Amino acid sequence: MYRIKEIFYTLQGEGSHAGRPSVFCRFTSCNLWTGREEDRHRAICKFCDTDFLGTDGLGGGKFRAVADLAAAVAKTWQGQAHPRSRPYVVCTGGEPLLQLDRAAVEAFHTEGFEVAVETNGTRPAPEGIDWICVSPKAGTELMLTSGNDLKLVYPQVGAEPERFEELAFDRLMLQPMDGPELAANTQAAIEYCLEHPQWQLSVQTHKIIGIR
Repeated sequence: MYRIKEIFYTLQGEGSHAGRPSVFCRFTSCNLWTGREEDRHRAICKFCDTDFLGTDGLGGGKFRAVADLAAAVAKTWQGQAHPRSRPYVVCTGGEPLLQLDRAAVEAFHTEGFEVAVETNGTRPAPEGIDWICVSPKAGTELMLTSGNDLKLVYPQVGAEPERFEELAFDRLMLQPMDGPELAANTQAAIEYCLEHPQWQLSVQTHKIIGIR
């Protein structure tokens, strides 16, 4: 059974595919935080800004059959067919790799989707994923040490950028940590990227333009 918080159509807001029309399929549960505010103080990842608790979001639910999940994602896609585009699904969470398996990836492919995952990198990924974005968290051990985007929320004590520079990712991206110190964190990330041009700034454009 796949437990899904929400499925919705929007523009990707972060990383190399920022601005790309996408279906977001948000899986419930995470191995770094329960999702409950009363547990945040003892979570490994304390700065999560996403509601992934339960299956009560738009398009959410419990899907016993993988074909039903893929059909729900396909139904959510609103883009017109064009030879220069391909439907794109972003599997996110929570931590999607607690549930996303090869059968789901293949079912999404059968529906014509390119499949991306946004993960904390502490779980192995099934074969067939087209785009892997890993966002490391301090205090964890990465199992996924290669992929497309390494998107590091900055700053994190214990997860300094230099710790990840030798990993086999196509792009190293620094994303300012949201919250009350966002302005200062953004300036710090800008300065770091200017001094270390192997890193590229990533901002949460969906929050800037006011979409999901």
